[in-house]
Amino acid sequence: QVQLVESGGGLVQAGGSLRLSCAASGRTFSSYAMGWFRQAPGKERAFVAIISRSGGSTYYADSVKGRFTISRDNVKNTVYLHMNSLKPEDTAVYYCAASFTEMLRDFNTWGQGTQVTVSS
Repeated sequence: QVQLVESGGGLVQAGGSLRLSCAASGRTFSSYAMGWFRQAPGKERAFVAIISRSGGSTYYADSVKGRFTISRDNVKNTVYLHMNSLKPEDTAVYYCAASFTEMLRDFNTWGQGTQVTVSS
């Protein structure tokens, strides 16, 4: 089973940018669809973006469409989340996740999360 480690979170002012990375262990990274999810204080974990195994298809939550970009490097076993025009409401713990399908319900392998805080 793949293991995931996120990095790149931090404190940023509104309007700023961050890039999150998620490094995966194992030699089967390209077998997994990958996703980013986030959990804000007092809220349930929510879908942010998904990328297919090849990287050819991507899906975004409406709240981040046009501001965030998910990408992957199957040689480096890493998935990225480029976040631009950040808003205070983007403040959350961000988790990457892996799945054998692109269905949200099938994402069952999770990293430990990385905190993103956007100040106004």
